Amino acid sequence: MARGSTPSAQEPQDRLLMTGAQALVRALEKVGVTDIFGMPGGAILPFYDPLLASEKIRHVLVRHEQGAGHAAQGYAMVTGKPGVCVVTSGPGATNLVTAIADAHMDSVPLVAITGQVGVKAIGTDAFQEADIVGATMPFVKHSFLVTTPEEIPVRVAEAFHIAATGRPGPVLIDVTKNAQEGMVEFRWPSKVNLRGYTPPGKPNQRRVAQAAEVISAAERPVLYLGGGLNRAGVPTNQLTELIDVIGAPFVTTLTALDVMPTDHPLNLGMPGMHGTVAAVGALQRADVIVTLGARFDDRVTGKPDTFARRATIVHVDIDPAEISKVRTADVPIVGDLIDVVPALAAACRAQFSEEPRTEIDQWLTEVAHIRATYPTGWTDTDDGLLQPQEVITHLDKAAGEDAIWVTGVGQHQMWAAHYLHFFRPRSWLTSAGAGTMGYGVPAAMGAKEACPDRPVWLIDGDGCFQMTNQELATCTLNNIPIKVAIINNSSLGMVRQWQTLFYGQRYSNTDLHTGAGTQRVPDFVKMAEAYGAVALRCEQLEDLDDIIAQANAINDRPVVIDFIVSADAQVWPMVAAGVSNDEIQHARGMSPTWEEE
Repeated sequence: MARGSTPSAQEPQDRLLMTGAQALVRALEKVGVTDIFGMPGGAILPFYDPLLASEKIRHVLVRHEQGAGHAAQGYAMVTGKPGVCVVTSGPGATNLVTAIADAHMDSVPLVAITGQVGVKAIGTDAFQEADIVGATMPFVKHSFLVTTPEEIPVRVAEAFHIAATGRPGPVLIDVTKNAQEGMVEFRWPSKVNLRGYTPPGKPNQRRVAQAAEVISAAERPVLYLGGGLNRAGVPTNQLTELIDVIGAPFVTTLTALDVMPTDHPLNLGMPGMHGTVAAVGALQRADVIVTLGARFDDRVTGKPDTFARRATIVHVDIDPAEISKVRTADVPIVGDLIDVVPALAAACRAQFSEEPRTEIDQWLTEVAHIRATYPTGWTDTDDGLLQPQEVITHLDKAAGEDAIWVTGVGQHQMWAAHYLHFFRPRSWLTSAGAGTMGYGVPAAMGAKEACPDRPVWLIDGDGCFQMTNQELATCTLNNIPIKVAIINNSSLGMVRQWQTLFYGQRYSNTDLHTGAGTQRVPDFVKMAEAYGAVALRCEQLEDLDDIIAQANAINDRPVVIDFIVSADAQVWPMVAAGVSNDEIQHARGMSPTWEEE
């Protein structure tokens, strides 16, 4: 039943006897859930019956359980609240595994509810039985197997508390069918008290003061901003104040591209394998790196023992397990960034007022010179097809500052990271740590469900799009009008690029036959129309702006644009796997040169 409909006259009230399934619905309402993405099945069916009577919860019926998980991720990333997905046991639960793992890698708050066979059938290889608690144990923040109806309210309260506090992440609630069918007097816990679970408190002020001293003495400081800033909900004005006080250039990881405006004069862009020359080079030459909510991912560091060898590391993270995991922290600070950022700004201001800080003007000049000398750009291919980078720049120019951008994974993801502009936090959704193809359509759907008044653009690849495009049907039937730009190079583009560079142009199993040429399998225009979306195709540069304008004018249904682009376009800059970031190439065969120290 949709939000706003009339509940059943028999719907029980608090403290009255009800089924475990009714208690589960009531518990979700208690924690403020308004949207759920899911698909019913036998083991979760008792829950779906009372869900129909809920006035407070809207359920979006997906076409694949993985879509439910990614949609819940998208919802969580733009709201900051845990996203919720519900599926049945066995294959329903195992289809959710990829999304749970993705949420774990990118620290996304997620509550996944799975049905389970009756408790007496567990361990008997019953129909649609799967040990989903065991299967997901390596990549959930916590999991619960609920076997009695009495447990349901407290486990829901605990799950949402765990998912949203400390370092956010996915929590699994596996509810047996007998627990859903049994009777219970609903009792909501007055407080959550989880023994052994204590998220970090206020940061150690001595460490914060030490960080300020290190920053004050730095000649070449760099701020390394990570996705933890988004997860913590650090206000832009607080982060801006810290950057202004320190005055150092900053880099933003793939999950943090939207934490500061793209056009900020000190923003060097994304570091790492496909980062900007300025961002990669600045980290390599820094003498102090202030790391806020980043984890020194291998895609950023490259060969770890050659990464930023001269730098003193200040590492701030809410998860103590991340401190010194990859790179030893000289000044470790464990704490919530929403507390640490203003505290560090105040400490730096106090330190700088006590004694003059080291001059960094020469460093700023050097960084500005490199950024101007090696801008991110592209060289047109000679096949006459659209350039994917150009398509993305035109999409960017036509979008408003309130747009939410979502991507799949691959070349289009990297081009979007380089050529889109961001103006506010929580405007950029992408699968970073897991790199999940198929993330895009359902994540965009979840974001649009959460923010119906903001335009949501998905930039997807033809390979990624084919993995979860069935959720277009979900979007059409539930009035979730996302916009999809397929960067269609008729291939698995990033894999093909590696085959070009490292495998002698032997293109083994990367041609998808979806774009240019006489054979289009599938034809994305026909496919999108079959799902009830408006479908457009663009093959010529002169049509580009008009087709994008047509898409932006349609807001009552999904829109899909099939952009036919060159398969020979490549992502640059690039650091090859297993080599030092010092060997970054701005274009094929071209490595930038910094001034000698």
